[in-house]
Amino acid sequence: MREIVVISGKGGTGKTSLTASFAILADRPVVADCDVDAADLHLVLSPTVVERHEFRSGHEAVIREAECLGCGICLEECRFDAVRRIEMAGGRATYSVDPTACEGCGVCVRFCPEHAIDFPERRSGEWMVSATRCGPMVHARLATAAGNSGKLVSTVRQEARRIAEEKGRPLVLVDGPPGVGCPVIASVTGASLVLAVTEPTVSGEHDLERVLSLARHFDVPTAVCVNKWDLDPGMADRIEQSAVKAGARLAGRVRYDRGVTAAQLERRAVVETDAPSAEDVRRVWENLAG
Repeated sequence: MREIVVISGKGGTGKTSLTASFAILADRPVVADCDVDAADLHLVLSPTVVERHEFRSGHEAVIREAECLGCGICLEECRFDAVRRIEMAGGRATYSVDPTACEGCGVCVRFCPEHAIDFPERRSGEWMVSATRCGPMVHARLATAAGNSGKLVSTVRQEARRIAEEKGRPLVLVDGPPGVGCPVIASVTGASLVLAVTEPTVSGEHDLERVLSLARHFDVPTAVCVNKWDLDPGMADRIEQSAVKAGARLAGRVRYDRGVTAAQLERRAVVETDAPSAEDVRRVWENLAG
């Protein structure tokens, strides 16, 4: 079973658009959307949710107001300004914790003299298994202000691999998050191949250098695709030369094409249309799948 992960050093390079087209072209893939902070692959593949699961990670403090004596120690000890003072009738004070500000450190729990603070596991989002026109899809949604997106990415990948093994599907195709942070590391480690998508701009060149450095660090084979290359052919040439020197192989180029946007508005991948760039994307996929 192969696992191809599509990433980019920054958002907006066309990573998800390419992944959607690859999902259409691939032979019996399992698709995983690991951009859990801002997932949007579902906008093109129109999944029908089959399973829905809670994602719990980390902890949050919850003060039992009925048992709170109002001593204020939790307020004094909290370094994240998560504890709020509440004035009660009769001049009595109690306290509560803002769940979006709470970092789950547990200091208030440790120092509460009345042990009036619970410390339950935090509900940080959900992950789903869905059916699409190109096969099973595993995707997720991180809750507002929730952390541990890297752990949620790992959960999505593990479930996608499990489904691929159970159903005898030869490929897991991952739409990874942008950047080089924890969610990206969780997406690429142990992958068969990483496709780094970039664009012919100064920021695209710089961010690709960071992505290729990350892939080398984790010893993952990497290919590069320059999207919208015809906006600056000279820069596209320079980026490809630098990528080869860095040890990556070239997967191909995709021209700038308004047909991509038109396809998205119809909830279709560009290879499902007769847009000019569809042939470019097919060639890139042939280079990756070969």
